[in-house]
Amino acid sequence: MVYNGKGRNKRRATRAAAVLVAGVAGLSLAVACSSNTVTHAGPDEDAPRPTIVLEHGAFADGSSWNDVIAKLSKDRYPVVAAANPLRGPGSDAAALRSVISHIDGPVILVGHSYGGSVISAAAAGNDKVKGLVYVAAFLPAPGETALELTGKFPGSTLPGTLNPVPFTNADGSAGTDLYIQQDKFPAQFAADVPADRAALAAATQRPIAQSALEEKATVAAWNEKPSWDIVTTKDLNIPVAAQRFMAERAHAQVTEVDASHSVAVSHPDVVAKVIEQAAAAAH
Repeated sequence: MVYNGKGRNKRRATRAAAVLVAGVAGLSLAVACSSNTVTHAGPDEDAPRPTIVLEHGAFADGSSWNDVIAKLSKDRYPVVAAANPLRGPGSDAAALRSVISHIDGPVILVGHSYGGSVISAAAAGNDKVKGLVYVAAFLPAPGETALELTGKFPGSTLPGTLNPVPFTNADGSAGTDLYIQQDKFPAQFAADVPADRAALAAATQRPIAQSALEEKATVAAWNEKPSWDIVTTKDLNIPVAAQRFMAERAHAQVTEVDASHSVAVSHPDVVAKVIEQAAAAAH
C-alpha cells in the first residue's frame, strides 16, 4: 500500500507538472501574440513626413501663410515659410535652393502667385523635392515671363492699381519696385478677406522688382515633378483663364476655388488640404 500511494502521488505530480508546462506555454504564446500586435499596429502612424516649404509671391510676405501653417502644424507636418526676395526668378530660386539644402528628408514646394515661377526654377533637377503645389500661381514654360502670362488672357486689373517706386542698386544701376496702392489693395488682391486683415496686408506688402516680372523662365520643374494647382476663379491679378491654361499644360491635379488672389488667407483649409494631398503622394 505504501508503494501504491507513492505511485498515485507520482502520477499526481506528473499531471500537475504537465498543467504547469501547458500554462506557461499558453502564457508565452499570448505574450508573443500581444507583442506582435503592438509591433505591427499603425506602422505609418509616426512615419516621417515631408517638410512643407512655402514661397510667398509679390505684394505679400510669409505671414500670408499663417492660417495654412496652423493647419499643417496641427497635422504634424514640419513647415518652413521662406522669405522671397522678389528680385527675379533666377536669383530668388537660388535663395530658395539654399533653404531646401538645409532641410533633412523630402520636401514639398508650395508657391503662391509669382512664387510659382520661383518654385518651378528651384525644384528643377532637385531629387529632394517630391511635389509642387501652385496656389493662384504662375507656371511658366522656358522663355515665358510672368508679365506675358498675365496678359495672355483678359481679366487682370492689376496694372491700374500699381504704384511704381524707382530705386538704385548697389552697382549704381536703376530699377523700379512695384507696390499695389494701399487704398486699392483690398479689392484688387483680397476681396474675400476681412477688411481689417486686408488693410493690414496692404500696409505690410513686399514690393516686387518690375524686372522680376519681365525675366524669362529658363526651366520648368512641373515637366518632371508631380504637380497640384489651386485655381482661383475670382482672381483679379492672374486671370482664371491663364491659370487654367497653365495648369492643363502642366498636367496638374486641379482644385478650383471661388476666391480672390489671396486664397491662402480666405480659404486656408482648402489650401492645406491640397498640400497634404501632395505630401501623402510623396510617402
